[in-house]
Amino acid sequence: MKNLNQQIANFYDTSTQLWLDVWGEHMHQGYYGKDGADKKDHLRAQEDLINELLLWADVRNAHHVLDAGCGVGGSARIISKKFNAAITGYTLSSKQAAIAEQINRKQGLENKITIHVDDMMEAGNTNQQFDLVWSLESAEHIPDKEKLLQLFYDKLQTGGKMVLATWCCRHTPPEFTNKEHRLIHHVQHNYHLPPMISIETYKVLAEKTGFKNIVAADWSKSVVPFWDAVIRSALKWKGITGLLRAGSPAIKGAFALRHMKKGYRTGTIRFGVLHAEKL
Repeated sequence: MKNLNQQIANFYDTSTQLWLDVWGEHMHQGYYGKDGADKKDHLRAQEDLINELLLWADVRNAHHVLDAGCGVGGSARIISKKFNAAITGYTLSSKQAAIAEQINRKQGLENKITIHVDDMMEAGNTNQQFDLVWSLESAEHIPDKEKLLQLFYDKLQTGGKMVLATWCCRHTPPEFTNKEHRLIHHVQHNYHLPPMISIETYKVLAEKTGFKNIVAADWSKSVVPFWDAVIRSALKWKGITGLLRAGSPAIKGAFALRHMKKGYRTGTIRFGVLHAEKL
């Protein structure tokens, strides 16, 4: 696990500045409508993904939020401003944490958002409780999904809500073909992911953990246009020079973009979303 965390930290330490230069502070996919047909600015699409998730999960207020895998704090700042909430974020990347804190100070949020450079699983060693657990494109990095959901359940106050959005694989059966196995391997290898599971399996694990009012869905169609946009940006001069400066981890990630696109196109890779409550 330590080696995996080191790989993930190195990947984000070396690639984050490139992403910021080309895409901005939201290090996740964008939302392009239910069927992925909406034409919009990609930064707007990334912000829309956050707001659509909050709307879909019926999050009407939040006071203390755990942002599990906070990146440079894009979601944290939107949620903090929306609900006047205090946010505790976790990232493995010291580079991301330093950038997040710099932006937080510029926006006057340094007293509302706290960033820890640590494994999100270490949140279990604190006494903090939250009324919202937010996990946007980070659960895929955790090997033990059952342990992750148990952590989220334990950290929630009674009446609290979890919102999770993550890269998934399709549900089985039917079993994966050899081509699908190879495709999933490429994605997992290049993005330093342990084995992925389906959103249906996340739902089963959430039920086993004790969550109630669980709703899961596949939002793959809503985010597909994002990958074409990222591929185009990588092929532009700014993207190419940025990749060369970032080094091999970022370059490998860029080459893996085509695998993500193919995964979504074939339905092998999915974007799963889930919300649940602790009652």
